[in-house]
Amino acid sequence: MSDPLQPETVFGPDGSVLGAVPTSAPPYRPRWWLHGLLFALTFLSTTFFGALFAGWLPEELIGAGARSVLRSPRFWFEGLKFSVPLLTILLCHEMGHYVMARRHGLRVTPPFFIPAPFGIGTLGAVIRIKEPIRDKRQLLDIGAAGPIAGFVVTLPFLVWGIAVSRIAKVPLQKGIVVFGEPLLFSAVERLVLPALGPGQDIYLHPTAFAAWFGLLVTALNMLPFAQLDGGHVAYAMFGARHRKAAWPLWIILFLLGFRWTGWWIWALFALVMGVVHPPLWDEALPLDPRRRRIGWFALLLFVLCFMPEPVRIVAAILP
Repeated sequence: MSDPLQPETVFGPDGSVLGAVPTSAPPYRPRWWLHGLLFALTFLSTTFFGALFAGWLPEELIGAGARSVLRSPRFWFEGLKFSVPLLTILLCHEMGHYVMARRHGLRVTPPFFIPAPFGIGTLGAVIRIKEPIRDKRQLLDIGAAGPIAGFVVTLPFLVWGIAVSRIAKVPLQKGIVVFGEPLLFSAVERLVLPALGPGQDIYLHPTAFAAWFGLLVTALNMLPFAQLDGGHVAYAMFGARHRKAAWPLWIILFLLGFRWTGWWIWALFALVMGVVHPPLWDEALPLDPRRRRIGWFALLLFVLCFMPEPVRIVAAILP
């Protein structure tokens, strides 16, 4: 996810938007100690939660006390199977934004990783662009680079992780957690694994689970709202038409919350950060055909990675 500073909007006498004037940004000196500390904490937290995946805890540790588990090198080794691919995906995503912003001569921070004491151990990562993006070409390049870079490294993790996952009979019972399968995940599953029999399901290897989160991160970042990558790409591609479609798309996202409540969190995030993309300094500079193809590919990634219901808890079993 990128977070560019926005320029000051210039309005005409009738209130119409004429453009945006780039605002100056003070010189930026990265606080490398802070970036390193946040990364180390995120590495620790994702390794810990990755090691807790049921069914992949080493047999000799099952039933052991919490202190014995935490002191076991094997416990942390198991967690690395999740944390290393996950952080690699997040790092490549953010470095895609970073490298492209630097290529356009913009001042930008290194990635800030966000550790979390719950869930998978992280809330992701973010960079901050310290000066405004001037035109649609810069916006498309920077916005699309993150999801594409993240996807490139997610795909091999996904293929290998599914290949080493195990198939077993899974009794469908109340309270069991079921993860959604985006189109790309289902396609790789069909190519790599044999057909599942009745009552069978996949116990995902931690690396496959990390890749699944990589697909989810891509889909969330490609939601077509202002400060998300999808908003940058869609605005660069469609301009004023994106402004007209932004609120209807937000309503669709809100309605999806009745299927998965997590969408309401992202709908609230879009409200706070902005649903409609702000104008750029040079709105008239068009995209060249190569950039349009990149934009369409980035939008295709959203379709391949999107899940209407990423997580579902079975509430009841019908006879």
